[in-house]
Amino acid sequence: MAVNFDLHDLIAFRAAAEMESFRKAAEAVHISQPAFSRRIDKLEQALGARLFDRTTRKVTLTAVGRAFARRIGALLDELDETLLTVRGVGTARMGEVCIACVPSTVYYFLSRVILRYRSRYPKLRVRVFDAGANDVLAAVADGEADFGLNFIGASEPGIEFQPLLEERFVAACRRDHPLALKRKATWRDLAEHDFMSVAKSSGNRLLLDQALAHVAGRPQPVFEAQHVTTLLGLVEAGLGVAAVPSLAMPGADHPLLVSVPLGDPVVTRRIGLIRRQGRRLSPEAQQLYDEFVALTPALRATNRRGRGG
Repeated sequence: MAVNFDLHDLIAFRAAAEMESFRKAAEAVHISQPAFSRRIDKLEQALGARLFDRTTRKVTLTAVGRAFARRIGALLDELDETLLTVRGVGTARMGEVCIACVPSTVYYFLSRVILRYRSRYPKLRVRVFDAGANDVLAAVADGEADFGLNFIGASEPGIEFQPLLEERFVAACRRDHPLALKRKATWRDLAEHDFMSVAKSSGNRLLLDQALAHVAGRPQPVFEAQHVTTLLGLVEAGLGVAAVPSLAMPGADHPLLVSVPLGDPVVTRRIGLIRRQGRRLSPEAQQLYDEFVALTPALRATNRRGRGG
């Protein structure tokens, strides 16, 4: 009996199985949603079985669909790996990887990792979605990003968290500010000055509020902003001081800004790679993911020497 479907139909099926949405899957394989639905219908007709249960909000695999997904997923993964091995990932095809990340990781992580990745695979495109921690988590969970760099997600169901390094919060101030003379500051020291913070909707703010809930004399913000980078601009303008993750601070040669280690208590956050559990990355995304893991020892060493305080 002739097989009345092709490789494109199988790729569409895998995308829908992973994303649980025909709309998102159609976008991922770069075709219209009606054309995508026709591919799935064609595949179901060829197999003589329904692969998905459809509702207005999402699609889920049937029992037959789940069994088919396991077999086809392994087959397509093997095909991808064979193409990459035979022809080389740089020349096999034009691919794209989407990384979601919190902004403070862009300079410290992404610049060096993407530079190294692009030098090896110049035909592959990298799309960066930089956003707040909650949006980064949602992008990975929804399949809109292949993986992410975040400081939340370790306890989220359905998310795998691979720690990269731990960083501490530091006081950000101008070089001509009294705090800049201290070798170490406390949270009560910050309360003596105009203190600025990210808004309560920020993941960093939630982390700080939890860590400082029982600290007497903790600073109360007189200014709030949505992003850490905005806070640093306000600090640079001389409007006050802020507590920010050490990765967000510019280098030691910055003409105006300086960081002072914060203690009593020391507050830290863990930066890690996040990905959906049970979803195998494409070969291109896996290559980039592995680049981050491979550089972890060097990143940790650099952080201990110069940025963690």
